[in-house]
Amino acid sequence: MSGARVELLTTSGVFALDGGEWEVDNNVWLVGDDEEVVVVDAAHDADAILAAVGGRRVVAVVCTHAHNDHVNAAPAVADAVGAPILLHPDDRVLWDTTHPGRAPDGELADGQTVAVAGTGLHVLHTPGHAPGAVCLYAPELGTLFSGDTLFRGGPGATGRSYSDFPTIVGSIRDRLLTLPPDTVVRTGHGDSTTVGEEAPHLQEWIDRGH
Repeated sequence: MSGARVELLTTSGVFALDGGEWEVDNNVWLVGDDEEVVVVDAAHDADAILAAVGGRRVVAVVCTHAHNDHVNAAPAVADAVGAPILLHPDDRVLWDTTHPGRAPDGELADGQTVAVAGTGLHVLHTPGHAPGAVCLYAPELGTLFSGDTLFRGGPGATGRSYSDFPTIVGSIRDRLLTLPPDTVVRTGHGDSTTVGEEAPHLQEWIDRGH
């Protein structure tokens, strides 16, 4: 039986893309127990993330995608604790705009499982917001870490470079809304939701994109 739990840290900073900058609050998720954790999206504030980790072993720093606000603290966190940074290779083009001198340490692949504290984080490739966007499904915890693919109220933004609205809707329809309705969706920004709360709105999103 898994002893893993989910912890939330909110950090603040700047999201920059396509020449624009926006102040944002990011959700940093820690999944694990008193011994080891996975950091999901090391955003903005390495010191705050390291304080939340405490003395625990960091199995990996997992990036749901490589927009700067989700990865800007990843090297500092990873280097401080000796953990690998994991990213889907399709997002390397975005990663390199933020960290041109530092490659991720490993690749995420659809169907891969990242194990921590007796539970598995199953990687679902969900492109649309970014080409290498992934979600992490933890069935034992009844939880999906959705990054910026799915929020309370709809899909992530697709109005900027390397994003596509029909692609993100397809990812949500085929990969996320097929999960159990009571699955808690823990998002990259803002409040959590559930698969069951979002599923009825799928047709509205499809119509909006036409």
